[in-house]
Amino acid sequence: MESKDQKAFLVLNSLFVGSLVIASVLASKIITVFGLVVPAGVLAYCITFVITDVISELWGRERAASTVLGGFLALLFSLVLVRLAIAWPPAGFWPHDESFRTILDSTSRIIVASFTAYLLSQYHDVWAFHLLKRLTGGRHLWLRNNASTAVSQLIDTVVFVTIAFYGSMPVLPLILGQWVVKLTIAALDTPVIYAVIWLLRTRQWAPVQAAAETAGAR
Repeated sequence: MESKDQKAFLVLNSLFVGSLVIASVLASKIITVFGLVVPAGVLAYCITFVITDVISELWGRERAASTVLGGFLALLFSLVLVRLAIAWPPAGFWPHDESFRTILDSTSRIIVASFTAYLLSQYHDVWAFHLLKRLTGGRHLWLRNNASTAVSQLIDTVVFVTIAFYGSMPVLPLILGQWVVKLTIAALDTPVIYAVIWLLRTRQWAPVQAAAETAGAR
């Protein structure tokens, strides 16, 4: 029988993978948020950083790295399925194949961009989070959450936008807009991370040793 912390870890991993894959699909649409131009997948993708920070805090660096690897494999599998769906001949009565190709063909480029940006930014986030955790003696969760995420989001934004949209639309407004929105979301998600960690610890859904180590975090 699975323990409570194993079930919680699996749920967080499922949310991570789901958010990551749908972010790649939604990113083919460009939206404006308070006048800033961003891909529609920005919120879903920001959720992945929340989850890796929670996993890093409670389960440690190794588990967080395995979550990042699992997300990469999910993206790769998604790309294969998208390419297969595009190549498959449509039913004779279905008139939307051209629209389908228009959206998902761009999604393929976006997923390739996601591969590169994702690996660089997520592994940096896990590394920076634990570096700051050591430097602060396990305290100041808000600091390592925001600092690690801010730099990681910059890396992700520059790499992703450049690969995904260079040549098809101006990339500088997308980079600036997306990073500002991501920084805002990162600042707003700090109370969410504290709440999730508190809930998992008090419900005994986190590893006992990790819970003890992080009990003094502020």
